[in-house]
Amino acid sequence: MTRAADVPRAADVASAAKQDRAAGQTRAAEAAHAAEEDRAVDQALALVAGQSSREPRFVAQSQPQVRASVQSPQQSAGRSSGQSTEHGPSPSLSAGGSGVSPRRSSDRSPGHSDDRSPGHSPDRKPGNGPANGSGHDSGRSSGQAPARDRRGQATAWREARALAARAGHGAAPRTQRLSLDRTLGHVLAEPLAALTDLPSFDTSAMDGWVVAGPGPWALGRSEGGSGELGILAGHSAPAPLPDGEGVRIATGARIPANATAVIRSEHAHVDEAKGMLHAQRQVVPGQDIRPRGQECRSGDQLLPAGTLVTAAVLGLSAAAGYDDLVTVPRPRVDVLVLGDELLTAGLPHDGLIRDALGPMIGPWLRALGAEVSAPRRLGDDAEALQHALTTSDADLVITTGGTAAGPVDHVHPVLAKIGAGLLVDGVAVRPGHPMLLARLPSDGPYLVGLPGNPLAAVSGLVTLAEPLLRGLAGRAPEEPYRVVVRDEVHGHPHDTRLVPVVHRVGSAKGAGSPAGNGAGAGVEHVVPLHYNGPAMLRGIAAADGLAVVPPGGVRSGTEVEILDLPWASATPWTEGCFT
Repeated sequence: MTRAADVPRAADVASAAKQDRAAGQTRAAEAAHAAEEDRAVDQALALVAGQSSREPRFVAQSQPQVRASVQSPQQSAGRSSGQSTEHGPSPSLSAGGSGVSPRRSSDRSPGHSDDRSPGHSPDRKPGNGPANGSGHDSGRSSGQAPARDRRGQATAWREARALAARAGHGAAPRTQRLSLDRTLGHVLAEPLAALTDLPSFDTSAMDGWVVAGPGPWALGRSEGGSGELGILAGHSAPAPLPDGEGVRIATGARIPANATAVIRSEHAHVDEAKGMLHAQRQVVPGQDIRPRGQECRSGDQLLPAGTLVTAAVLGLSAAAGYDDLVTVPRPRVDVLVLGDELLTAGLPHDGLIRDALGPMIGPWLRALGAEVSAPRRLGDDAEALQHALTTSDADLVITTGGTAAGPVDHVHPVLAKIGAGLLVDGVAVRPGHPMLLARLPSDGPYLVGLPGNPLAAVSGLVTLAEPLLRGLAGRAPEEPYRVVVRDEVHGHPHDTRLVPVVHRVGSAKGAGSPAGNGAGAGVEHVVPLHYNGPAMLRGIAAADGLAVVPPGGVRSGTEVEILDLPWASATPWTEGCFT
């Protein structure tokens, strides 16, 4: 007979089984989605690699088996445009003549307008700046039809990052040989193998006395002109040490033949009257002697190709016998700042705003290992943009602003005109939705088009520019990691969100369960920062990372993926008024 106490237990078992089945179905769906994204990335890269410069193509990542043309201004003229609210419905797709379900600008995915500069209004006329804010007005609009309004569905955030990384790593390899003093910040193009044993001879690890045989030991004198100073570093091999003798020795000096051990100065007592040396502790054969080859033998691989040359790598290379290194050249980057509404000095006035991206992007990219030219300010000039793109000899061109579909947003029309291939045209991420990745014709440079709003541009840097540059520079992709988030973070209904955070260690509100899944005491966690709107930099300036928030958001105590910012290691963990 079933006891009443057993009924809850049976219910618990049934509930656990149901949860296991649901978890298994979720994992299977995630695996299928990841495989589909990989196939989309492979087909997109293959398409761009084999395309003709006369036939620019747009890759619709959501339907990788279908291709569509980049719309020229003439082709897209006359189509209507509009705007949606941040939490509006999903993008509306309809059949189009290109074979890909096109998305008109009036049917953009929800929140497209969140990448516009503050002060934007539908009544803004061409040439008028936004009322306030900093950065660029990436969403210029008027009553006129946009120059380009047929676009493929936005690429998933992870898929866009993977495609940018593969594009970078797929570039033709280049190498250069540089003297050690010029290699800092470069990446090794080939493994670093030792050219000698380290150390190359038996050496003393301490200042003290080198002795032979059991003690006590008679005080000896080194030969070779050093007298009572003993055996010093930098001299040739000393004479063999007779059994029962001890001689002073300096750190790094060569150990004489027949030596048993080194006694540290503080562990020895000298009887000057009798000329004898006594050990105050037990002497173990081989103590404080660094034997030849202790660290490595000649030919051993010390570091793999792809290693970033740091100050420590320079020291190891020199110790291993290198005068120069074979490295991957730093990727060269041109930065083109677009927008007539930008000021380079002074306070905003008369609809003009300060350019926040020009001063920020160069140092950001240099921290990623790139050589960056001084920013070129082109305004809203399509001809100047076309000339800059077609004459650039860089590996990557970064543009700021002009990626939307307004009357003076020239990036898409110019790319179509010169025959560029679009790898990514819009990413399902907030902020930063209208970012793009293209390859200029005739194996020209890559182009990353950043939205004009500052935090949206940061999103484009970490989503497209950083993984692309890592590949071009020969660096390995960053290993993803996850950290518990202290507070609940609201998400976008459909898109990934990138939210500035700061790392903390210690107690946090919203402590987790007894199993330790929450942000409890002594647990490393991240704190979401305020001022995280697309036009704001106040939050990211105080951050050391970006939390990758999935659609729908996350609860307090949930683990989220973290993207480190270039300055993360030098950032003090503070919260202040930003949390």
